[in-house]
Amino acid sequence: MRIAVPHHTSKENARRRVGERLDQLLAQFGGRADEIQHEWVGDTLRFKGKARGLSVEGSVEVTDSEVIVDGKLPLMARMFEGRIRQAVEREADAMFRTA
Repeated sequence: MRIAVPHHTSKENARRRVGERLDQLLAQFGGRADEIQHEWVGDTLRFKGKARGLSVEGSVEVTDSEVIVDGKLPLMARMFEGRIRQAVEREADAMFRTA
């Protein structure tokens, strides 16, 4: 699943916002997930972990104009791809609405 969202701010500011939101999400939901790993490689955040027994991995790339979320959904989660996509788009919109 690949989602590109315009950020209308500088690359540095967009990257900072992504990092801050990740910290918030981990504080909020980290206890419900296992084996969470995340690392910035240049302007790309790579992540993987397990939630409710399902493995998930992907990346969040910050470009000059967009934030691109690219995630591999497990087979069991693909039936919820539309809802997952909407949730990611809603979250990204909220993060960058006031950019």
